[in-house]
Amino acid sequence: MTQVGEGQEAEEATPPVLTVGAPRVGEVLADRYELAEHINDDAAGRQVWQGVDVILRRPVAVVLRYPGGDSAQEMLQAAVTASRVIHPNLAGVYDAIDEDTRAYVVREWIDGEALRQLVVDGPLDAEWATSIAHSVASAVAAVHATGMVHGNVHPGTVMVGHDSRVVLADARATEGDTPDTDVRAIGGILYFALTGHWPHAEVGPSSLPDAVRDGSGAIAAPRMVRAGVPAYLDDLTMDLLDDRLALPSADVLAAELDRLDVAADEPFIVDAGPLRFSAVEEGLPEQPPATRRKLMLGVASLLIVATVGLLLGIRVLADRGDTDDGAAPGPGVAATATNEPSGGSTAPAAPKAVALTRDQVRIVDPEGDRTELSDAPLMVDGKRDTAWESDTYRNLPFGDKSGMGVLIKLAEPTDVSSVQVNLSATGASAALFSGQGDPGSTAAGDRKIVSDYKTRIGEPFENHEATTLTFQGFPPDVKHQYLLIWFTKLPTTSDGRMRLEIQEITVQARG
Repeated sequence: MTQVGEGQEAEEATPPVLTVGAPRVGEVLADRYELAEHINDDAAGRQVWQGVDVILRRPVAVVLRYPGGDSAQEMLQAAVTASRVIHPNLAGVYDAIDEDTRAYVVREWIDGEALRQLVVDGPLDAEWATSIAHSVASAVAAVHATGMVHGNVHPGTVMVGHDSRVVLADARATEGDTPDTDVRAIGGILYFALTGHWPHAEVGPSSLPDAVRDGSGAIAAPRMVRAGVPAYLDDLTMDLLDDRLALPSADVLAAELDRLDVAADEPFIVDAGPLRFSAVEEGLPEQPPATRRKLMLGVASLLIVATVGLLLGIRVLADRGDTDDGAAPGPGVAATATNEPSGGSTAPAAPKAVALTRDQVRIVDPEGDRTELSDAPLMVDGKRDTAWESDTYRNLPFGDKSGMGVLIKLAEPTDVSSVQVNLSATGASAALFSGQGDPGSTAAGDRKIVSDYKTRIGEPFENHEATTLTFQGFPPDVKHQYLLIWFTKLPTTSDGRMRLEIQEITVQARG
């Protein structure tokens, strides 16, 4: 049982480990709080005990710090501040006492465990993750409504009771914390609940495992890490972690999550256009159609959030000033700088997706019985919920085969910048090769492709820990028309089988 997890990395100096005068079971603090059991120590070195309020006969959590005095003032002041906010998703603070040699805070005991412990057995399903984030956003909104900042939203401070009540504890705002800090951290809570990873660079350092990242260090979306994450929740999470986007206020985010906090089979989750966050960085490219969000149609709530989004958009556009031709960007489209940067050179154009048709991809299977060639068009239909599937194999790396592949035949020689492959499971090994021509979909033709396609593009992936493979490293000013994605190891799917499922392939060309 964990009552206070580590929270963010502590700013204060870690208190020394106490060897003399340590608290003991049965000791009564302030003639009222009897210590019953030492639970754990938090990130700041404070001891967390379960105790009993002997006057009111209720369980309490006691957080002790050594020494007290001036060095404990931050902890005590944070407790006093938190005690002023009453909300069902906030841990109630009962007392804060300084005895000079030690100081302690007495708060509500939560009969449950921290989110960081809850995810040890595996990431949560979308509904449970959404419900937890909704509760945390509601708690943060209550704190912000008083003009205060929580400053310590983290899987270690999000408590989940055995009765399913979600409680945020251990406020510890520092000078650099802002309301945006808290809201961004709610995105981190969603990411952690869905993947089991905490995004250090986007939210803050922790001893929890960092988010899954590609070769360039960019964070992988939850749907790239595991299957089954709805697109609307994936997009919401990534928007909250994207520092190029203006964040909503905590109450607006709580309303958004309230609409999404429904059973998975509810009928109102439908395509409803892009999420209403505003881009604040000039030059941000327009989002492709595949990233359009799924939101629940709640008419009254949509009107409220749309109004807030409109006001934010007007303010952002007003701050940017007029464009050269006096025309403002349309709703939902990021404004793009039109003037050349100092020095006279223009910024490189953003990569553009290359449209692939069903006839431009096929399966390469030189050693198989050629029963797995159908459904290849599902890899380029623009839908992540459809996939080409291989047969199920009994042993790794690829049954008795050396591998299987996908041949991409572009309409014309193209200055390719990257190829992205979305799989349904992690653990695949693959490489990308270029070559010339397609000798035909026969066993002999496939063998010729494997023997002739020897120019490797970028670095191969070995036992890749994410579900998205992004091949980069295309030499500039060299055009390619025929590409081979060659898989040499099967992923193990969620049902424990060894099978390759390719959901989508995306080719990007330099602008």
